[in-house]
Amino acid sequence: MDWDDLRIFLAVARADSLSGASRRLAIDASTVGRRIVRLEQVLGAKLFVKTPQGYALAPEGERLLPHAEAAEAALSDAREALSGPGDLTGQIRIGAPDGCANYLLPQICARLCEDHPGLEIQIVALPRVFNLSRREADMAIAVSQPQAGRLVVQRLTDYQLHLAGHEDYLHRHPPILTREDLRGHRMIGYIPDMIFDRELDYLTETGADWAQLTSNSVSVQMQAVRTGAGLGIVHDFAIPFCPGVRRVLTDAISLTRSFWLIRHADDRRSQRMNRIADALAQGIRAEVARLQGLIGLDGPSQEWA
Repeated sequence: MDWDDLRIFLAVARADSLSGASRRLAIDASTVGRRIVRLEQVLGAKLFVKTPQGYALAPEGERLLPHAEAAEAALSDAREALSGPGDLTGQIRIGAPDGCANYLLPQICARLCEDHPGLEIQIVALPRVFNLSRREADMAIAVSQPQAGRLVVQRLTDYQLHLAGHEDYLHRHPPILTREDLRGHRMIGYIPDMIFDRELDYLTETGADWAQLTSNSVSVQMQAVRTGAGLGIVHDFAIPFCPGVRRVLTDAISLTRSFWLIRHADDRRSQRMNRIADALAQGIRAEVARLQGLIGLDGPSQEWA
């Protein structure tokens, strides 16, 4: 049995399609299909069932999956043992909600790449929960702690959010001194039926009944606030990137949330993954503290009074 065929088998199993596997492997989809057929012929077993939704594992494929994953882990361990404790190398895919992915991970990962030139980092920014069992990412950052699955979960840091608006918008409207002053203001927030985690349901904490301008993306919401479209709950660590955005009612409306680092349980044996996780955790803690520390300093990030 060829390991390369097993590698392709894992990619199809995780992507549920030949096209998805081909994108992950950077090879042609027809080649992926031929290699799966070849592996099935070698094993004398049907590994996948083609469905309208894609390629689903057949019973024989389900039985092969844990052995293929064990072979993948063993190969990774062997490479790690040969490379020693020096520079981190290879590809790592990090999944994160788009607020973290846009405002924290770029600078953190840039420093990691500078320290380890052989490391290739992929940042996947999606407003949803990642499926690590299907290896949509090698590790993921989440806003709540998962309660099921074979996962390693590590609390990274707390972060703060506040109601904010651009100074141009605030200049055009009466002062906001109490929650009652929010009546009549245009609110910006999440599309209600696309909130993928209860920790993101911010609007109720403002006392507003609904938001007139909504998006499933934190970054889109922040850009709407930045352009003066209304008021929204924003991450404090994002405010330094948006000149002119000012917090309001900080005593009355203040939210605290947490970031969690989530990894597949099998990765605990990998010193490489442990080192990357440690570096990522330290980077996120330091960057959140640095950016939030800018709030209140003279300049565009201070509170609107």
